[in-house]
Amino acid sequence: MELGISMFGDNRMDLATGKFRPAGERLTELLEEIKLMDEVGLDYFGIGEHHRPDYVVSSPEIILAAAATITKRIKLGSAVSVISSADPVKLYQNFATIDLLSGGRAELMAGRGSFIESFPLFGYNLQDYDALFAEKLDLLLAINKNDRVTWNGKFRASLDDQQVLPRAVNNDLSIWIAVGGTPQSVVRAGKLGLPLMIAIIGGSPAQFKPLFELYKKTYLEHGHDPSQLRVGIHSHALFGDDDAVLSKEYYPLYAAQMDRVGRSRGWPPYQRTQFDFGKSKNGALFIGEPEAMVEKILYMQEQFGLTRFAAHMDMGAPSHKMLMKSIEIYGTKIAPKIRTALGEN
Repeated sequence: MELGISMFGDNRMDLATGKFRPAGERLTELLEEIKLMDEVGLDYFGIGEHHRPDYVVSSPEIILAAAATITKRIKLGSAVSVISSADPVKLYQNFATIDLLSGGRAELMAGRGSFIESFPLFGYNLQDYDALFAEKLDLLLAINKNDRVTWNGKFRASLDDQQVLPRAVNNDLSIWIAVGGTPQSVVRAGKLGLPLMIAIIGGSPAQFKPLFELYKKTYLEHGHDPSQLRVGIHSHALFGDDDAVLSKEYYPLYAAQMDRVGRSRGWPPYQRTQFDFGKSKNGALFIGEPEAMVEKILYMQEQFGLTRFAAHMDMGAPSHKMLMKSIEIYGTKIAPKIRTALGEN
């Protein structure tokens, strides 16, 4: 099982002024954090795409290109690229370039995104939400398979034997599908034989087991190689040496971000009881001390047959110091024990 980290580039608000701190400060910290992930031996880093003031990354490709020059072995991907509002030709070119810069370590995780700002920003109609994703994914996969592409669609100009360059290492860019829990999206990934990442950020992860079973059933029914099946989860996480101290410092930040998002979606205010349940064995939060996190990650791996676990680590904009400590603990105290338990050392 690969052990990695995803982030969105959450930015901290100054409560006195109501303004977010300069984006450049958070971007500089972000690169330092990615460099440490590589140094402590984590397997994967993913960065999200957003177009909001509380996140500083609108172009994952630029962050990943910078990270490629300061890392040696860690895989570098998006988490996610909102392909519905992107141009698949340019998206492929950008990620193929990262793949070349990094020596074959780039990944593109395609998803719909959890926010809708990119649609009006790039001139797309939300009424076309599903059709846009299906068409853009079709073109992206066609480009990944063929360097010369002939293609017709509804939302983008057609391509007539057009060559798309540069090409990824080995002419094969790793493309994942990320979903939030929609069975139709899981079935699509299974039919196409694409690796699947399921976001589990609330409630009880056990509720998602039917989706994993549906994906594996669909994947195998469509003749894909069982040895190549890859499936992972993305869940909110933060690690510390003292659970009580960590929770005391992190809960206000986490709750504030949940409330910022929740206000636009009609959610009730986030409660401490939700946080505490999420931290329990049957909850979706991976927040706590190393030993407890080793047990919980292994429990999830056993339940779902995971080949990747992504700890989403900057939800609510914890400080750079907290993140660096969390990354260090993950790489030096949690990952080695998980790998030993799984016989991977």
